[in-house]
Amino acid sequence: MATSITPRPTKQDLRKPVFIKVDQLKPGTRGHTVIVNVLSSNVVLKRGKSVSEHLRHAEIAECLVGDETASIVFTARNDQVNMMKPGTTVILRNAKIDMFKGCMRLAVDKWGRVEVTEPANTVINEDNNLSLIEYELVTVVE
Repeated sequence: MATSITPRPTKQDLRKPVFIKVDQLKPGTRGHTVIVNVLSSNVVLKRGKSVSEHLRHAEIAECLVGDETASIVFTARNDQVNMMKPGTTVILRNAKIDMFKGCMRLAVDKWGRVEVTEPANTVINEDNNLSLIEYELVTVVE
């Protein structure tokens, strides 16, 4: 009985990240790597230790993040909430776009990563907020 072992990727096999700007985000897309500044952070749900030890503590914050092209609402969960302080610059790796009430929200799930990096001196474009644009799903009959 022969087994097939696949080798682990080496440094040469890994892809370089492609950084995009916030205004390039589209509904229903994923796998984005974005460098953004945090403008504000607002905790919307905070559940502490519950009666049952099987239920986890949950904390969700809505953060307004952006770069020089646009801004968008980022949904931070649990440990991500502590990193999203106003004025910090973060790198969102493998981020996805979630739709909430017809509007775009940026999120990083368990397959992605949020990293705090050195502050960037950029002016954030708050006038072009992508989360204020409401999208509607239209079915096309052929």
